[in-house]
Amino acid sequence: MAEPVTTALALDFELFVTERADALLRFAYVLTGDQALAEDAVQDALTTACARWAWVSQADDPEAYVKRMVVNAHISWWRRFRRRESPAAEPTRTAAPAPDGTTDRAEAEAVWELCKTLPDRQRAAVVLRFYEDLSYAEIAVLLHCAEATARSHVHRALAVLKQTLTKEGAEDA
Repeated sequence: MAEPVTTALALDFELFVTERADALLRFAYVLTGDQALAEDAVQDALTTACARWAWVSQADDPEAYVKRMVVNAHISWWRRFRRRESPAAEPTRTAAPAPDGTTDRAEAEAVWELCKTLPDRQRAAVVLRFYEDLSYAEIAVLLHCAEATARSHVHRALAVLKQTLTKEGAEDA
């Protein structure tokens, strides 16, 4: 008798993955700033979600629950490798505006390159605040820190980004 229930849960999970995998991967990419890390975080989250799907599927919002699992998977990665430094290249700017709209794309890519230079927690806080439009309280829960710490991460990240952009603007002048 357990076989049909297990099969139904497996089909439900497969449907969820089919419908939401791309969105989860985009979310993870914005969170991590790296395609391989994003794929790893989503794979870890979906592996855990599959094992616990009977419980996860009963949540108020299974997608939000799995997104939290993606964030937790990435945080676990930070903890394992946080002592390892990985310098990022300086973002490049295009010399002349492109007439076909690629200027906007280049500017968006430059912003993401700047975000990649932020420490992991600050980048995650900025992504959760401005990409996912979460409150500071929700960010604090996801990052396992106090709300004031979440605010601090966002504030410091924005200060660094502003300083970097101001410095680049002065160099261009």
